[in-house]
Amino acid sequence: MSKKWIQTADWKSEKHVPVIEIEKKGENLFHVLVTVGKEIAHPNTTAHHIKWIDLFFWPEGEKFPVEIGYCTFDHHGESPQGADTSTVYSEPCALFVFKTNKPGTVMATAYCNIHGLWKSEKELTL
Repeated sequence: MSKKWIQTADWKSEKHVPVIEIEKKGENLFHVLVTVGKEIAHPNTTAHHIKWIDLFFWPEGEKFPVEIGYCTFDHHGESPQGADTSTVYSEPCALFVFKTNKPGTVMATAYCNIHGLWKSEKELTL
């Protein structure tokens, strides 16, 4: 039986989808901001949180994508006093900066500890 193990949806209606924002900062230099929960907030509690975001870039004409970066979110309100007792909660937001001389596809994946793996894609133009 085939199962869909990477989920996708419109980020405006689903809080788990990574949102990709690309800003050109100079000649072939790009800032890519990836957030989860932009339109609908993700809870980010001890029991329900985004564990990580991973960013890939697939240059046009290349056989494989390259991993740009990986970011973990390690604090979700836990403390020695118990779950959700801290005043510190991670927000699933990461800025990746890279150079490329080719257009291509940016792909972000994010992992929710309860709802699994989610992805989105966006075209990068020079």
